[in-house]
Amino acid sequence: MDVLIIEDELPAQQILVRLIKQYFSDFNIIGALDSVKAAARYLQDKSPDLIFMDVELSDGKCFDLFRQVDIQCPVIITTAYADYALDAFKAKCIDYLLKPIDSDAFRESVERCMQLCGVTAARKSSPDVTAYAKPAYKHHLTIKLGSQILVIDIHDIAYFYSNDKSTYLVTRNGKEYMTDESLVAIGEELDPTVFYKISRKCIISMDSIYTISKYFNSRLKVTVSPKNIEPIIVPRDRVQPFLEWLEGT
Repeated sequence: MDVLIIEDELPAQQILVRLIKQYFSDFNIIGALDSVKAAARYLQDKSPDLIFMDVELSDGKCFDLFRQVDIQCPVIITTAYADYALDAFKAKCIDYLLKPIDSDAFRESVERCMQLCGVTAARKSSPDVTAYAKPAYKHHLTIKLGSQILVIDIHDIAYFYSNDKSTYLVTRNGKEYMTDESLVAIGEELDPTVFYKISRKCIISMDSIYTISKYFNSRLKVTVSPKNIEPIIVPRDRVQPFLEWLEGT
């Protein structure tokens, strides 16, 4: 399938590229555009098989594009805002993914597109870490809660952070727990394709990223979800490695 990305933020483009390459290896990414104007011009004489489209583009909202061009292929909306869902489905978009994009939701959405198009594709599933002797990454963490022990699946963890010599984990549903392990020790036990040590005091999962924006002095500001901590500033010398991690290189 030929896939077009219409998204005005480079990090968000890179996340989509990584997900496509990771789970649907035979898809052909034919372009990444950042504006309604550029997309309208492109779609006048080209017809992709699938479009991933953000709502708020550099020169307006994507719904202006539907009024300018007759888009025949399936469209999956990817946005940080839930407010546009009705508009999206009125425009006959087949799905609506909220950022940060959940990997399972992404796969399911693309597979629905494939069924609509009547095509198949070589899907790359997530690697099963149990199939390897090394490295053996954590599948779960145990947390002591008084006389109880809580077992948390690693995929339910949004991020870890340290504060005042203590280490905490935050789950995707916003619950926060103190751990006995240091941030350094935890980092050595996590799959580096899923978790990234974005600063000296924080390790984030790919799916916890809410927004990424440019910050002065060539740095980046990253907000995570759930928003239990302040936005994280990525130092200038760490920007490129961070973007490479997002892209999966």
